[in-house]
Parts: sequence; C-alpha cells; structure tokens
Amino acid sequence: MTINRRNFIKATSLAAAASSAPGILRAQSGSARVVVVGGGFGGATAAKYLKHWGGDKVDVTLIDPRARHTSCVMSNLVLNGELPLKDLRFGYGDLTSKYGVQVIKDSVKRIDPTARELTLKQQVPVNYDVLVLAAGISFKKPRGWIANKNPHAWIAGGQTRLLKDQLQAMPAGGTFVMTIPRSPYRCPPGPYERACLVADMLQSNGGGRVVVLDANEGIQAEEETFSRAFDQLYGNVVEYSAGVELGVVDSNANVVETSLGDFSGDVINIIPTQRAGGLVRNNGLTDGGFWAPVDVTTYESTLAGFEDIHIIGDAQGSGQPKSAHMANAQAKICADAILRKLASQPTDHAERLQNITTNSACYSPITRDTASWLTAVFQYDMDKGAMALAHIAEAGEWTRDNYSEMFDWANNLFADVWG
Repeated sequence: MTINRRNFIKATSLAAAASSAPGILRAQSGSARVVVVGGGFGGATAAKYLKHWGGDKVDVTLIDPRARHTSCVMSNLVLNGELPLKDLRFGYGDLTSKYGVQVIKDSVKRIDPTARELTLKQQVPVNYDVLVLAAGISFKKPRGWIANKNPHAWIAGGQTRLLKDQLQAMPAGGTFVMTIPRSPYRCPPGPYERACLVADMLQSNGGGRVVVLDANEGIQAEEETFSRAFDQLYGNVVEYSAGVELGVVDSNANVVETSLGDFSGDVINIIPTQRAGGLVRNNGLTDGGFWAPVDVTTYESTLAGFEDIHIIGDAQGSGQPKSAHMANAQAKICADAILRKLASQPTDHAERLQNITTNSACYSPITRDTASWLTAVFQYDMDKGAMALAHIAEAGEWTRDNYSEMFDWANNLFADVWG
C-alpha cells in the first residue's frame, strides 16, 4: 500500500474532526459550564472545539498554571540547536479572542465531584457542569535521582534548556547515558529519536558514546527505522540494550545502577516511569493504577461517582499511544460527546460509534537534516468496546523531504490546537 505522507496526515486529521462534529446543539435551558483543566494538546483542543461547535450554548473555561504551553513536540530539536525553545511556546490568546474561551491562570488542588466544584490554589472555587481533565503526566521517581542534575526533559521547558546546556558542555569523546521507562510513556518514539540526535551531535564533534538503557524488551516505535539507524548510521556511537531495569541513581556522581550493571557518563538523561498527573491520581480517578480508565466513546471516567468528568491525553488509560496528535484527536471525540449529551442527543448510536477513529502520527528526526515518520490509526471496536489498531505504517527511510514535511505537520498541529 502506497501512502503519500502529506496527504495522509491531512486526511486523517480532517476525518477525525468530521466524525466528531456534532449537529445543532439544543440545550434545554441556559448555557452549560464546561471547565477544562490543562492547556496542552488535549486540553486546548477540547476547549477550542467545545466553544467552536457549541457556540453560546456552552461557557468554556480553561485552567492552567502557566500563561503559555511549551510543546514537547519538536523539542528534541532544541537539544541540537536546530530550533529555539521560544518557537515551541503557545499562549491562549486566540482561544479567547477567536472562540470566547475564558482562561484562568491557576492550579487546581481538589475536585469535589458531588458539589461539582474545583478548589484552586488561590482558594477560589470554580463550579462546573462538565469537567475535562487534560493534566498530563507525572513521574515515579527512582531513588537518588535529582532532576536538576540528571534532567529528564520529558516535560518541555526548563528541563529542555538544562539538558541542552549539558550536551553543549560535553567533552570531546564524552559519554551520554539515557534510560527509557517501561511502556506506556509519553511519545513512544521520542527516546530513540533523542538518542539519534545526540549521536549525530557527538559524531559531528569527533565521536563519543550514547548508552541507551531500555527497560522494555525492544524498541517501542519505528523499530525497523531506529534499529537501522543505531546499527548503520551510529554503529560506532550508540550502544543499545533492552530489558534493563533502572535501580538507584547517584546524581552527584553521574552514575546509574541497573540490572545490567553500573553506568557512568558525562551527561545522564533519566526518563522516569510515568503515570497520570497528580490531579488525576490524588482525586481517585486512576482506580489504584497508573492511568485513568475511560469510556473511549466519550472519554468520561468509568469509575463510580465521577459522572461528567472526562480524562483525555496522556493521563487516560485506554491503551492508545500517549502522543500529542492522539490527544488532539481524543479531545475532539470528547468535545463531540459532551455537546451531544448537553443537547440530549445519544452518544452511543451505531453511526457515531462506527466513525470513531483516532490517529497517532509523528515525525522523528534521525539526523540534523533527515527524518522518518510513523502513523497509527485506531478504530472503535463495537464488540470489544475499545479502540483497536486499524492501520500502522512507518517511513521506508529517513530523508530530507521528510525533515521538511515534519515542520509542516507540526505547524498544522499547533494551529489546530492553539490557533
């Protein structure tokens, strides 16, 4: 099957939006108040499309502690100096001016699902009729790890700058050690992409070592692509090991203890085990596990007592990849379901369920001027009541054309979320 990458991305993005767009909203009375917590790819998309599709029938409020979101997408290019971090910062001005989304700069400390009330850090209560949580990830920290000495750079911003500075200060012939947590984690191809870019940097500067310690039994995304890159492009630089369990980290000495032995390096990049953000976990929405169980036709929590609370993006536990593109698609399905329910329209009729699709698409830079790509399409399985993988494909090779198209893809995604 031949796929034109540019056309495929556009088609799947439009299909997701079309399948989610609701009919005319017929609210019973007044405007429903929908509050969205988290202004990343999932939350900002949800807020935008709830207001765009719902109009004056819904009041939409977005709550985030930061005035701008810093994108993890493309952030590995900050590490090798190909992209300034400022280009990955997105504010919420367009959501307000174009769509009428109210934005509150604050943190949510507590959810009262009975009173349908949020307690903010500034102690101001916020009431909701429907709540959407897009609160991202948090880390299960390994013993001894100090993030400001061994950065993760898996939540973009200050950590990204810190890792970039450490990489630039590495001596010629130095060693970069990175750990990869067990799946699921945010951005499945991201660690391998990072390993390639660091290896490319070291080769350009006279050599060195990139030690990749993967807790999984093998490469988790674009396996063929990254295996070839590690073996062919970077065979004299990258040392990849699978099935390696991380133990204690000595951040002061730059040493990690693992099931394969101890490793030291000039720069240690610890990517810890991940789980739903603290807001979701601390308010009982994870059912004792790492991720929040949801109904994938609405993204509403399946736990008793949390009616009209929806979880999208990285924190949800549906088995779909945790990626920005996926969060964007889930947000549209969630927004559609909320608006239908508010309009007393069914969300479970066969035609809608058959058209529920999501897409996890991304580009991965392999060198400073070439990239590969991956796309995975998921379709709702009515028999299983879950999302099932319907199609997966990856680039046959890394090319300069793919690298150029990567920026088009990212800019289209950024515009759909915050534009």
